[in-house]
Amino acid sequence: MFHYLVAFADAISALNVFRYITFRTGGAIMTALLFVFLFGPKIISSLRLRQGHGQPIRADGPEAHLAKKGTPTMGGLMILSGALVAALLWCDLTNPYVWIVIGVTVGFGAIGFYDDYLKVTKSSHKGFSGKSRLGLEFLIAASAAFVVTLLDNEPFSTSIAFPFLKDLTLNLGIFFIPFAAFVVVGAGNAVNLTDGLDGLAIVPVMIACAAFALIAYLSGNAVFANYLQIHHVAGTGELAVIAGAVIGAGLGFLWFNAPPAAIFMGDTGSLALGGMIGAIAVATKHEIVLAIIGGLFVLEAVSVIVQVASFKLTGKRVFRMAPIHHHFELMGWTESQVVIRFWIIAVVLALVGLATLKLR
Repeated sequence: MFHYLVAFADAISALNVFRYITFRTGGAIMTALLFVFLFGPKIISSLRLRQGHGQPIRADGPEAHLAKKGTPTMGGLMILSGALVAALLWCDLTNPYVWIVIGVTVGFGAIGFYDDYLKVTKSSHKGFSGKSRLGLEFLIAASAAFVVTLLDNEPFSTSIAFPFLKDLTLNLGIFFIPFAAFVVVGAGNAVNLTDGLDGLAIVPVMIACAAFALIAYLSGNAVFANYLQIHHVAGTGELAVIAGAVIGAGLGFLWFNAPPAAIFMGDTGSLALGGMIGAIAVATKHEIVLAIIGGLFVLEAVSVIVQVASFKLTGKRVFRMAPIHHHFELMGWTESQVVIRFWIIAVVLALVGLATLKLR
């Protein structure tokens, strides 16, 4: 919305600052942060009043988690509301990539909200039917991927780029849509699996957002993209503003989610934020880099897949408990040790992912 003030820049030169993505990204960070700080306590009080017993705690989980009983969930509403308000205020709303990413974020957030709602009302950790949930996620992601293919020229619009190799792309043709949908859905569910300890998911999400804010800005700028020898995708620079909005909202949420958490993110937030990161990766043609930057989320998801496959095939478990953060808890790590060490891993992986921008 503020971007429209550029139209008056000829009369008031100071309004030229609204042209710059970097300025508007900073504005989005501060707006989202302030929004969550101001309205967060009211949202928490409202959710606690309506949910009663709060998020159900798994009976087969670590015993230390039983003390968290009664903590309200759906904290993703705080993050999404703050991020969306900031994005709508600071983004160039004529940019189609903005609406694609917002659409995925809101769509996945709605699915997560319904899942959280079922868990709270049924007092069970089992929510939305897995098949139905995945079906809706793939529908939203595939629709977004299809629109993305219309925004660029073929064959690049249906191709994937490889890190470290500046000229190598693989044109998937029509198969790009299911591939991109898999990336978005996989990212959403991987973040969802990571959200199991106080502060564990939100900080790696902010780290990934910071990395992709930079990638989006550089990919959307022809000069920087040419210098770094990465593929230029016109218009994606605006996605840095959305990523910044999530960083601001995430910082505000962390204030309330820090141990002992006053509220949990829930599927409302984790699905939406993961889907958003996946959508930005698809839009900027950095799907493979996402697997590096979001390597912590990949590790969490793979640990669950390995655990389930091993148990079904052999009757034995590879980990003491999955996702893998619970495995380390049962090994004797305190919750804060697991969380902080996983944050460190997320930072290292983000730096490795960003290194691919120059190592070509």
